[in-house]
Amino acid sequence: MTDQIVQSTRIVLASRPHGAPVEENFRLETAQLPPVGRGQVLLRIIYLSLDPYMRGRMSTAESYAEPMEIDDVMVGGTVAQVLASRYPGVDAGDYVLSYSGWQTHAVEDGARVRKLDARRAPLSTALGVLGMPGFTAYAGLLAIGRPVAGETVVVAAASGPVGSVVGQIAKLQGARAIGIAGGPDKCDYVRGRLGFDEAVDHRSPEFAEQLAYVVPDGIDVYFENVGGPVTDTVMPLLNTYARVPVCGLVSQYNLPGRPDGPDRLPAFMNYVLTKSLSVRGFIQSEFVDDWYPGFLMDMSDWVQSKRVRYREDIVDGVENAPAAFMGLLEGRNFGKLVVRVAEE
Repeated sequence: MTDQIVQSTRIVLASRPHGAPVEENFRLETAQLPPVGRGQVLLRIIYLSLDPYMRGRMSTAESYAEPMEIDDVMVGGTVAQVLASRYPGVDAGDYVLSYSGWQTHAVEDGARVRKLDARRAPLSTALGVLGMPGFTAYAGLLAIGRPVAGETVVVAAASGPVGSVVGQIAKLQGARAIGIAGGPDKCDYVRGRLGFDEAVDHRSPEFAEQLAYVVPDGIDVYFENVGGPVTDTVMPLLNTYARVPVCGLVSQYNLPGRPDGPDRLPAFMNYVLTKSLSVRGFIQSEFVDDWYPGFLMDMSDWVQSKRVRYREDIVDGVENAPAAFMGLLEGRNFGKLVVRVAEE
């Protein structure tokens, strides 16, 4: 099996976007994979995760990670089945978590995959609530936000894979959870299915008044996923000593340059100074050594006991990944966006 010739259908970066990505920035192609070498595994991709950070990897702008090169396979976390292995401890038939990107098959270093137990949770959750988004919520909220019972936690993009978990963990810590989401359906889901105390629609003309109404005692933790006008509305409501974990700024990712309008930095810094705010940007990988074992234990228990619920938005076919990704950046997904590349 290790000498079998395998072709992979894949999506590569055809050109760098200027503003919002368009179809021409992606190219669908077929390529022959190399033979499986010593220490490597051959994978059949089953699920592909689509996440906002991928937009930054398409650009040469300064970031925490190196940009992709033109003609590179689009990056992304994947769940795969092992077709052949030359790595001890990983066998054909095993399911693994890998970082193989937007393609149907891949040859990977066996040391860089993690075995999954399909009996404990649906495989796709390794890309969502039990994967990077879930860990981002867990580490960002508990290590930086540090909510305590009775405090008010507000999270933007509350129906998404990170925000939905942030609010539910806040509730488990005894805090009030307020979600900000786009549209009545998402707000109903956040309030009803996920059990947040309140949810506010940032598309409503009365957004500012509604948010102020549901946080009469102010905001102690604001988990930032969006940026832009949502942040402008939240800032005056922050309490003294509030903590602001900055996870993402999805409203800004498609901007070709600095946003139009007045420079808001002086006003922001004034809030930081006068309210003694703690504002901390983070990348989830920095917390892996100290927080990941506890995350796997806690989140597995919370998911199995239904104290943390999740929702997936599944798209079929790797060829449909570009359109789904462009929709993600516009907020069209509802839940964790996953591409089903092949049947389990």
